[in-house]
Amino acid sequence: MTTMTNTSQQYDEALAKCADIFSKKTTDYGTAWRILRTSSLTDQIFIKANRIRTIQENGLSKVDEGIEPEFIGIINYCIMAIIQLELKGDDRMDLGTEETVKYYQKFAQAAKSLMEDKNHDYGEAWRDMRISSLTDLILMKILRVKQIEDNDGATLISEGIDANYYDMINYALFALIKIGEGE
Repeated sequence: MTTMTNTSQQYDEALAKCADIFSKKTTDYGTAWRILRTSSLTDQIFIKANRIRTIQENGLSKVDEGIEPEFIGIINYCIMAIIQLELKGDDRMDLGTEETVKYYQKFAQAAKSLMEDKNHDYGEAWRDMRISSLTDLILMKILRVKQIEDNDGATLISEGIDANYYDMINYALFALIKIGEGE
């Protein structure tokens, strides 16, 4: 089995865990998150990434959860944000579980396609990275998104908000893979 095939399988397994949680929470809560602006979702992602970094730096957590649920939260909030971008102007609050899960799958597949393209070009470089570096990259992407949001979405040369969300999804999935490998 090649490394890329292994990465694809590991990615799918980690993403399936995230999707299962997303689907169950959608069944429990509906799409209450539709009330949030994308900037609020960005702030939720920041809170999760910042908690991960704090735990990594301090070596302990006072809340009885590790960093894995926070990476899952980052992935799911990023997909919610991408759904919000896709549905800009659509004022429906309740999308229904089936429709919401279809959007989730669509954007999760887009994230995987991006990962495969970049992973090919970068030669699986993420495998030699520390989880703390992946956390820092997520935090950097969040700050970029916040700046773009503060500029009303305008960029001169940079990727848009959605591209940064996709990168955060992939960094968080890489972290989950590394956690699953015992790092």
